Amino acid sequence: MPFKHNAARRHRIGKMKFKVTNWAEYEAGLRRRGSLTLWVTEEALSLWQAPKRSTRGGQPRYSDLAIETALTLGSVLGRDFARRRVY
Repeated sequence: MPFKHNAARRHRIGKMKFKVTNWAEYEAGLRRRGSLTLWVTEEALSLWQAPKRSTRGGQPRYSDLAIETALTLGSVLGRDFARRRVY
């Protein structure tokens, strides 16, 4: 048995502690787990867009509010939202 030496480290996913009887509800709960709803005011939406560029090309400009929101969400959720595109 050549690979028995690492057998203790190989299986990292633990076994389920209970048996799922209602799979539809279980999977719906898994989908809801990643859901996030944000409420945005009309005032924030009007401040979201940065002024249009007067020159051609270059990097897109984002408003200060959009940058602060992305950094705040990133620190709260532990993800790097600052590198994502905002449309």
